[in-house]
Amino acid sequence: HAMDSKVGEVLLYYCYCEVKDPEKLCAWQKALCQHLHLTGKIRVASEGINGTVGGSKVATNLYIEVMLSQPLFKDILCQEDFKSSAGGAHCFPDLRVGVFKEIVPMGIDPKIVSYKETGIHLSPQEFHREVEQYLSQASKGQNDTILLDCRNFYESKIGHFQGCLAPDIRKFSYFPSYIDENLELFKDKRVLMYCTGGIRCERGSAYLRSKAVCREVYQLKGGIHKYLEEFPDGFYRGKLFVFDDRYAICSNEDIISACRYCGILWDQYKLCSSQHCRQLVLTCPSCRNEGLTACCPVCQEKELKVTSRASRQPLKEECECTRRRPRVPIEHISQRMLDTAKD
Repeated sequence: HAMDSKVGEVLLYYCYCEVKDPEKLCAWQKALCQHLHLTGKIRVASEGINGTVGGSKVATNLYIEVMLSQPLFKDILCQEDFKSSAGGAHCFPDLRVGVFKEIVPMGIDPKIVSYKETGIHLSPQEFHREVEQYLSQASKGQNDTILLDCRNFYESKIGHFQGCLAPDIRKFSYFPSYIDENLELFKDKRVLMYCTGGIRCERGSAYLRSKAVCREVYQLKGGIHKYLEEFPDGFYRGKLFVFDDRYAICSNEDIISACRYCGILWDQYKLCSSQHCRQLVLTCPSCRNEGLTACCPVCQEKELKVTSRASRQPLKEECECTRRRPRVPIEHISQRMLDTAKD
């Protein structure tokens, strides 16, 4: 039947608004998604809702319709706020709807840094023009602008805007410390921020603005998702990382990342084969065939030990890659960014 057909889509959306009864909203969402046979992940909080769901076209269209007529979101959410890509219910293992403190986990109380203090939103066209200007200035060696990727390193590794500063952080909750540790970098700068669908910029830009060091803070409205709809071959190169079983969606054929082991161009993630790790690894088919399936040598060895010891439950551990990476990198800037701007 139409609701279960394989050719469907995945929606990504968020809405910041005051939610008086998050538990009630959560229960309603769960019922709605089950009724429409949608799978995915939805976070509800007193500050709003953030979701990504997959299902048939019929189901996702109905979902949008219902969301737009829900009194809570009616005057805030519009059709444009839903980003869609080809997929379906099979892109998620199940449906998870829950109540949280924040709809995107930055780790800072929404009462302290609110989405209401956000940066200036730029449409994809405006952002495109800004990046164009930034790149041409950078190539002349003058720059008062920073193009900042608010995502995690494994996201920016497979796709990013040319000339961007992409923090080597593993979680968005490290972003505030990243800003704190690198405040000098942002002094008197115009900052152009972007993320996948726009939500991380809402709080990230508010946090950066709260430090009162930047000249201006701008953010890409609708995120990379909306930008790629308008400029599939623009200044964003590579794939767009997504948080579901697809791992990435593609708008141009560029591959900008390499296999962890042999260095051949490769951008398709797999989970590290070692049970306790859960990190993503870029390893090409021929390296995988040789058994190189873990994210690092330590993991590969540990995997052999664990397998031979038949452990009762998977250990949740951080492996060597994580331990060796500083949690919050300090940027030694300028040259590196200018070099990437010239690429």
